[in-house]
Amino acid sequence: MKLAFVFPGQGSQSVAMMAAYAGLAKIDETMFAADAALGRALTSMIADGPDTDLNITTNTQPAMLAADIAVWHAWVAAGGARPSLVAGHSLGEYAALTVAGALKFDDAMKLVQARANAMQNAVPAGIGAMAAILGMEPDALAAVCEKASNGEVVSCCNLNAPGQIVIGGHKSAVERAMVLAKEAGAKRALMLPMSVPSHCELMRPAAEQFAAALNATNFSAPQIGVLHNATVDVAGDAAAIRLVLAEQLFKPVRWIETIQKMHAHGITNIVECGPGKALAGMIKRIAPEMKCYSLSDKVAFDAALADLST
Repeated sequence: MKLAFVFPGQGSQSVAMMAAYAGLAKIDETMFAADAALGRALTSMIADGPDTDLNITTNTQPAMLAADIAVWHAWVAAGGARPSLVAGHSLGEYAALTVAGALKFDDAMKLVQARANAMQNAVPAGIGAMAAILGMEPDALAAVCEKASNGEVVSCCNLNAPGQIVIGGHKSAVERAMVLAKEAGAKRALMLPMSVPSHCELMRPAAEQFAAALNATNFSAPQIGVLHNATVDVAGDAAAIRLVLAEQLFKPVRWIETIQKMHAHGITNIVECGPGKALAGMIKRIAPEMKCYSLSDKVAFDAALADLST
């Protein structure tokens, strides 16, 4: 067995998501440490909502980082097997870098808050949008986006799994692309509840603003290999990591290639570490020969722990 861990990002959040881990060590401790790092009651928002507040990017991103790391700390405390390679989906990459020792938890929390603020400020509310397109291949959908742009921004942002791609950009252009995608044979086009259009050119100003926070943050050499989802390369030194994290904001998430790269590295088992099961579902479609676990609640956690300890 060769093990990898992957960490979910924005979109896997839900109110009361940490209640599913009741009884596991380190969960509450980590969540309260996240509150202390940010100087605000993130934990109570996660527990009680409302979901309209939790789904705002400036809240979602630090909430998901805290949740991912809390589940990781619980896994370590339980004596769980350690991975030889890690990656995170978009925001989840910060959890991967933290687990790998490249970032301290407090620094990661503050950095992700700065990232979310920069992204939220880059595009006024109501101007941008993101939509999931099912049943189209990347090249065909890219052509649709180009046709729909009409002087605005719309592009493929998250290449999640075969036939599952997220587009984003100006809301009007995204709406046009959704219609054209359906006409071109897409099985489904669904607008997503995202407050910012991530991973497209509209985020370039956010990347420029975020660079200051990256430059002010200490990075160490990763002790575990980390695959960047913007480049599908293994993380390098601090300067290289900072550059990739800035560019990640306006470059697409190449998740299909990331999982394929893990397979090429000999990974046989993958654990999704954090709330939800979205990444596990994607991985099964990308590389069905790899065994995938999702630590989405205590029952799944205990089952994966037992299976991977044998």
